[in-house]
This record gives sequence, C-alpha cells and structure tokens, in this order.
Amino acid sequence: MSIQQSDVAYTAVATAENGRDGRVATNDGRLDVVVNPPKELGGSGEGTNPEQLFAAGYSACFQGALGVVARNENADISGSIVTAEVGIGKNDDGFGIIVKISASIPNVDVATAKDLIEKAHQVCPYSKATRGNITVELAV
Repeated sequence: MSIQQSDVAYTAVATAENGRDGRVATNDGRLDVVVNPPKELGGSGEGTNPEQLFAAGYSACFQGALGVVARNENADISGSIVTAEVGIGKNDDGFGIIVKISASIPNVDVATAKDLIEKAHQVCPYSKATRGNITVELAV
C-alpha cells in the first residue's frame, strides 16, 4: 500500500549527472560519488555504480527491518549482518536486476533465522517497493 505525501517523514534527494558514467550527489553533500559502469558492462569500473548503491541501501534497510521483527519476536540478532547482492543483466525489455539477500544471525537457530528474514522481507520498504517487479532471493 502506498503512503500519501502528507505522511512522508523524510525525503532523500540525489541528483545524477551523465547517468551511469558521471556523478551522483545528495543535496546535503553527504554523498558525492563518481559513477561508472562496471567493466563487465563495458565501463571503466573506476567509480561505484547504481547496482552497488542499490545493494548498500537495500542491505541497510533490510537490516533495519530485521531489527524491528526481532524486537517483536524477542529474538537476539546482535552480531547479525545482512548482505545484498544486486545482479544486472539483459532481459526482454533491455536490462533488469535480480537481488539476493543473505543474513547471518549467529544467536538463533537456522529455522528461526529463516522465519525472521521472511518476516523482515514483508516489512522492509525496499522489499515492498520491489515486490512483483524483480526476483528477490532470501538466504541464511
């Protein structure tokens, strides 16, 4: 379900120059990076790329959602890490992405870890935004 503009608590603003082979910066100056396509896509690979930025944002957001779920479930996720792998490749429409979210949660058993990440996937805003649009695989 979408939120209404009146419900927005924070808006991130970033501006790109020259698309995938240029620069991306936030309006507050906290992020200012050179972007270049990876060598695998014919670029120089010298800067970061949109897939790395998406992976960084998704993994951080998912870790936050995991924390919310863990608090509700009284589960100890201290020492946990979440890794997002974002792949890009050709599809029928040009290019598409695929995501694998892996979580390591050392203080719970595997069954509990799987349950927690499934529940986190239901509440994570990135997961909600991508649901039905791209393949997202979950792993512990």
